[in-house]
This record gives sequence, structure tokens and C-alpha cells, in this order.
Amino acid sequence: MKDPTATLHSAFMFHQQGKLARAVELYKTVLRSQPANFDALFLLATASAQQNRFEDALGLFERAHKLKPRHPETLNNLGNVLLELKRYDDALASYDKSLTVRPGDVETYTNRGVALQKLNRFEEAVTSFDRALSLRINHAEAWNNRGVSLEELMRYEEALASFDKALGLKPDYAEAWNNRGNALAGLERYDEAFASFDKSSALVSSYADAYLNKGKALLKLKRYDEAAESYRKALSSEPDNPEYHLALASLYILQKRFAEALPHTEKAIVSNPELASAHEKQGSVLFGLARFKEAAASYNKALCLDPGISYLLGQYFQTCLKSCDWSNYGTISRLIEDGIKSGRKVCTPFFVLSIIDSQELQHQAAKIISEEKYPFNPSISVISKHKRHEKIRVGYFSADYRFHATSFLAAGLFGHHDRSRFEITGFSLSPGKEDEMRKRIVASFDRYIDVNDLSDREVAELSREQGIDIAVDLGGYTTHCRTGIFAMRAAPLQVNYLGYAGSMAAEYMDYIIADPVVIPERNRRYFTEKIAYLPCYQVNDDSRPISEKRFTRCESGLPEDGFVFCSFNNSFKLHPSVFESWMRILNEVDGSVLWLLEDNPEMKDNLRNAAISNGIDPERLVFAPRIRSNPEHLARHRMADLFLDSLPYNAHTTASDALWTGLPLVTLAGESFPSRVAASLLSAIGLPELITSTMQEYEHLAIELARKPEKMRRVRENLERNRRSTILFDTARFTRNIEKAFETMYERYLADLPPDHIFVNP
Repeated sequence: MKDPTATLHSAFMFHQQGKLARAVELYKTVLRSQPANFDALFLLATASAQQNRFEDALGLFERAHKLKPRHPETLNNLGNVLLELKRYDDALASYDKSLTVRPGDVETYTNRGVALQKLNRFEEAVTSFDRALSLRINHAEAWNNRGVSLEELMRYEEALASFDKALGLKPDYAEAWNNRGNALAGLERYDEAFASFDKSSALVSSYADAYLNKGKALLKLKRYDEAAESYRKALSSEPDNPEYHLALASLYILQKRFAEALPHTEKAIVSNPELASAHEKQGSVLFGLARFKEAAASYNKALCLDPGISYLLGQYFQTCLKSCDWSNYGTISRLIEDGIKSGRKVCTPFFVLSIIDSQELQHQAAKIISEEKYPFNPSISVISKHKRHEKIRVGYFSADYRFHATSFLAAGLFGHHDRSRFEITGFSLSPGKEDEMRKRIVASFDRYIDVNDLSDREVAELSREQGIDIAVDLGGYTTHCRTGIFAMRAAPLQVNYLGYAGSMAAEYMDYIIADPVVIPERNRRYFTEKIAYLPCYQVNDDSRPISEKRFTRCESGLPEDGFVFCSFNNSFKLHPSVFESWMRILNEVDGSVLWLLEDNPEMKDNLRNAAISNGIDPERLVFAPRIRSNPEHLARHRMADLFLDSLPYNAHTTASDALWTGLPLVTLAGESFPSRVAASLLSAIGLPELITSTMQEYEHLAIELARKPEKMRRVRENLERNRRSTILFDTARFTRNIEKAFETMYERYLADLPPDHIFVNP
């Protein structure tokens, strides 16, 4: 071969020209004759790294390091290769060695900061970037990376300033524009965030992450079609990226476009079968498609891959209960209880209400989500003190102004308010569905505002602009909740009512509407809110129509003469201990049947198998199909003889349905709010004799009523008499009571007194 020095020079020239393959070939030629040639080793390692052959580069840099242990460039580049290989601790050690040799090197301090970021040591990373900037103030990359670390520390204002410094030095820095958008999103300044992401993608049209983040900002702005288009652009750059598929799937899930979401979750799984979040998202899609068995399998797969995914265990359990699959009931229940006790995010609070009859654990579950997702948000200025308004301005916030249980109960309340003393505004948090219920509710308010397309911040600001004195959250931690609105303070007084039967565990919720049955004095300590005690907490609409249609037992699959026990609750409320109790009741009452609401085919099969396991003929379970007409659904209650309550989550609206139609109900009063609702309703309608305190009493009473027609007749007569004379179905009377509570809250506020328990006398 020719002189190694000349060969090395030629290789270096090719290297500088970007002809890496030829340069590598010549570097290797030099090393075959001179294995200890440091320059050839160092340059070959550098070229290998540039070709993304990091394992090769690592070996070469290590050989070069042995020849010159204190060569700073080797140590720095060795750190860079280790960084690429995700050996972050080793990379950090290499950078530190380099800095002992050359303590003033800007690039090494910058790279060291990146290694610290990868190790989630963000405070130290900021310090490293600050050191780099003290040596070179106009280092745009260091400013950008410093901002990323500050963003991780949720110091968004400082991060924004850092990104602005980077962009002042390098205006076409697409990555910094993207990161700046993330900081603005952290500050909930989504319009500005969108503009920043838009600038980033305009600079680099194939910048998929910028499109992804732009889509997220558009999602926050409720600009769903544009968000979907942005996600699709990200996918056009990286069609196999599972994160982008999952982002688009999440958007479709939000819009209930489950069939369109499914191909994207499937593609994400194909791209990365071990990605837990992809299986989780597929579970959500299948749940939305009512394919519960498949959904449970997807959630289970996600749990196997990553059991720490927030709230996944509860979602898996809820999916199992939707189809009445109780095969792992005891194990999962205990895991959820243990998780809540240890402060882990294992189950959303609404589902906890339905599986754990413990006011303490229900409060703890709410506290976990409140602190994690909905902490007090001071991003809007402190709400100014209102002067006394001529009328108290009450705002009712709900995602359920439609054919929904909440509206069935509350529709009459809105129209019954005394307009000489109250001004009533409805804030609709969900897309409009122009059914008859929605039309009625819209007409009941003084002002009805559809805020579905507004951000939480915009809704809170709008509520303040309207001068709302009392903001009533009718949803709590239920589907489509917008708790973030109340975290920003939509009004001076904020009230938790009706939709969520428990404490929000959030200091910004001032009151909860309840009664002495659902929240006895011993349980007050488990409520962050002060309690406004009414004679009966649940509102009812005394104008709800019951169809005149005459259903026959024969057409409904019910026996003409047998006793019909009924429980028209959602399937997730049916638990094995209660079902076993029902089977014991059937066993004691010859010819009786249990009439249940049909939810899904898997539920029917599982319950029939459970009946067989309990020695009961599965034909004694009769399933009522769901019907769209609520008046007709109410009318068919008249074919039943006795409603059996569910535990630990009672019948709530469904209990009122039964009583309104004249169908008696037997309940077992539990420990927590949701397990005491039916007892509250029976107390309000003057039938306390139908409330039991043990499972044995519950079964005995149901059996006795079925066996003693005369006693059953007296109960029905009492119910029919009390239905029109007691408070439960007196909407005007209920409205006066809740108005008294509102007035007391308001007067305390005007007198600068803190919220306190309120007692409204019957």
C-alpha cells in the first residue's frame, strides 16, 4: 500500500466531502498496517457514528481512548455514542471525564445536559446547560435544551423564555418552535401553541412531531376536524409510528367514532406488539363497540405489559362487569382496594363507587384523581368579589342535557325556580343532540349556552363574565366530566350535585347537596365539601309521562301468574354476592322469575351460567330489551311485582323510575352515599319498612312480600297514596328547598363567611 500518512489524508478528504463509505474503507486500510494509529481509529469511529453504526463506533472509540486516555474529543464522542445506545449513566461518566481534561468545553456541557435529561435529572440538566451558556451565550441548542428541561419541571414560563432565546439566535430552528408550542400548551395558551407548532411544520414539512403536537393543541381548542388532519399529516411522514396512530384513534374515541378508531389501534399494535398503550387504546375502542369480551382481553394484555398504566386496572374490571364476567372478581377487587389505600391510580372514582362500599376509600380515590388531573388551577386571576345581584345567578353545568338519567330527574327543577329571586343559566358541556328532552330543557333556562366547543378556561371565563354566583356541577367524575372548569373557579360558590354520589375531594368545590340518609353525620369527615342537607337529596320530575300502552307479560316473556322480581340496573352494578342473594330468593319463591335489563349477549350468557351454578333454572332469568321511549319503559314496570335493589351501588334514577310507576322496592342500606340512595328515596316517600340493614333481612323481606299477597297489597297501596303526597315526587317543593340552600350559601358569601354545613328543614 502507499504511505499510511497519505492514505489517512485521502480518507480524511473523502470524509470531509461526505463520502463516508470510501473514507471508512481507507481508514480500515491504514489500521490494517498500523492498528495503533490513533487518528485512524478516532476518525473511523466518528465516521461509523455518522453512519449510525453505534456499536462499531463504541468499540473504536474505546480503542482510541486506551491509546489516549485524556483526549477530550474522544471522551466527548464516546459519550455521544453511549447516549445513542441509551447507556445514559455511562455517557454521563464519559462527559464528566472529558470535562476534567477540558473544563471549559461548551459542547460537552451541552451533551452532558442531554444525558441528564435522559436520566430524568432535569434540575441538574438545567445547571449543565446554564454552564454551557455562561461560556457561550449565543448557543441556540443549549437554550433549546435548557427549555426542554424546564418544561419537564413544569416551569413553563421559564421554558418559554429559553425557547425564545434560542429562536432569537436561530429563527428557523424548527425544533425550538415545536418545543415552544409545548411550553405554551403547558400554560394552556393553546391558540399561541398552535401558531408555534404551525411555524415548526412550515419550516420542516416532514416534521411529524410538530404535526402531532399541533393536533393536540387543536384538540384542546375543540377543532376536531383540523386536529384529525394534523394527525394524518404526521402519519404521512411516519406511517408506521404507533404514537401517531394512537393519537388519531384517541380523537375518534372522543367523538365516539369507534369503528374508525379500530384500524389505527390495530396498526399501532402491528407496529409495536409490546406497546401497552396500544392494547389499552384498543380496549377502549372495543368497549365503545360493546365488544366487551374482546375489550377485556385487550386491557388484560396491556396490564401484562405495563400494570402501572393509570386507571387501567379499574377499566379492565369495569369491562368484565359489563358482561358479568366475575371470574376474577375477588382478586381484582382486592388489588383495587390495596391500590387506592397506597395512593395509586388504579381506578377512576366513579367506578369505585360501584364496587367498594367504603366512604373512606371512595374519598381517597377521588382525592387521587383530583390531585393528579384536576388540582386547583390559578391560571385565571382570583375571582373578584361579587356585589349582591338583584337575583341570585345559578349556573347548572352538565354534559347530559339529553335523553339521560340526570335529565329525567332534573328537567322539572330548572323550570320551577322562582324567577323573581333566581336567574338560571344552563351550560351544556356536550355536543347537541336535538331530542325532545334537550328541547324541553333549553326552554326551561333563562339562558342556555352550548360551551362544548370551548376550552375549560374559556368556559370558566364565560361563567365569570355572566356573573354566575353559584356554579352547580351536575356531572362530577362521570363520563364527559369537565372538572377543569371548576378547578379554575367558574363562580364564587361551586356545588357538587346529583350526577356523582360522592365527594369530589377538591377544595374548590364548596358544597355538596345531600340529605341525612345518604350522608349521616359519621361520614361527614369523608367529604371535602360542606354539606347542604335537604329533606331529600334527589330531585324528581313529577311531570314525567308514563305511556298508556298496555304491555302484556306474555309478550315480555314473563309468567302470567308467577311472582316477578325486577332489577333494571346497568350490568356493571350486578355483583356476585348480590346475584347469589337473588338466586336464594328465587329458590324460596316457587314460580318466580328475575326480570333484568338486557345489556349485551355476553352478560346474558354469563348470568344464565351463574344461575345454573346456584342451582336455578336459567329460564327463570328474563331479559328486557332496551327501548328508546322512556314513557314506554316506565309503563312496562307495571308488569313487575317487586324491585330488588343492587349493592353496593344502589338503583338511583332506576329506583325513582320504579317508585314513580308504583313498583315497590326493597333495599339494603350500606355504608357509603351510593349504597344509601334507595334508602333515602324510600324514607322520602314514607316507606321506611322496605329498608333493610343486613343481607339476611333483605332476602327475608323480599321472600315475605312475595309469599304474602296481602302484605304486598298494603305496600303497593301505601306507595300509591304517598307517591303524590310526599316530598319525593314534589318538584316544586324540592325546588323551594334547594333554593333555601342556595340562598344560605349566597348570604354567607356576601357576609364574608366561609362555607359551612347547611340544614334545610322540611
